[in-house]
Amino acid sequence: MNDVKVDRFMRLDEVLHTTGLGKNTLYRRIREGSFPKQVRIGPNSVAWRQSDITEWMSDPVGYGEGCGRVDADDRV
Repeated sequence: MNDVKVDRFMRLDEVLHTTGLGKNTLYRRIREGSFPKQVRIGPNSVAWRQSDITEWMSDPVGYGEGCGRVDADDRV
């Protein structure tokens, strides 16, 4: 049996609604490294992995202190 974990992508509006953050705050936190970076899903489209948002929500204050995942090849 194959135990492949399927992650889904969340677009900006859903991320803002889920986290309760404002757009400016979200992008500031990305720059600071205290919020997950988005993933490019097309030439003009980005989204966030739901697992990254869930991880951030479990510890928003501690995120970025060695617990955030960074995949430079596929992040914006």
